[in-house]
Amino acid sequence: MKHILPDLSFKYNELEPYIDAKTMEIHHTKHHQGYINNYVKALKNNQELLDMDVEKVLRQIDNVPDNIRQAVINNGGGYYNHRLFWTILSQKKSEMSQELLDDLVDTFGSLENFKNEFSNAAAKRFGSGWAWLLVNDKKELVVTSTANQDTPFELGNPILALDVWEHAYYLNYQNRRPEYIENYWHVVNWEEVSRLYKETK
Repeated sequence: MKHILPDLSFKYNELEPYIDAKTMEIHHTKHHQGYINNYVKALKNNQELLDMDVEKVLRQIDNVPDNIRQAVINNGGGYYNHRLFWTILSQKKSEMSQELLDDLVDTFGSLENFKNEFSNAAAKRFGSGWAWLLVNDKKELVVTSTANQDTPFELGNPILALDVWEHAYYLNYQNRRPEYIENYWHVVNWEEVSRLYKETK
């Protein structure tokens, strides 16, 4: 299969003032493209894996040869994580499904408690990484974070993600990661998150 940079559903400036246009452009065309390029390079001698979707490769990471496994984890993770991230960003106000809302309240006590737990996971991730809302094997909602470009598949299926690498926010927020996290809630595409949640049921 071809591994190409996915198009965005919004223009680079359409998430402003929460995420600025220059950051979005660099993040998409430089960082995400770079992960894709290096993923393809890592698998250049393994056509079987190269023909598979990156998510399938990462979910079966033990099948990747030892000598390229870390490169696939790093770059394949950057490839997959960003591909998901773009789909759950939107310039349009959206509402989550009643099912997702009810389950978030049942799990975390309130929607505010969920947002606080997720925000804390993002804020307290030391160095670079991601915060996630997952659905685990027991169909439970779980908040966690991962380092670098690691994917969370061992813990569950991701339905919400936040990139807390500095490249995601530094031009606008510098060292103010908590402010970036707070503003993230203004651009979450809850319709897509709800769709992903429904797929896990």
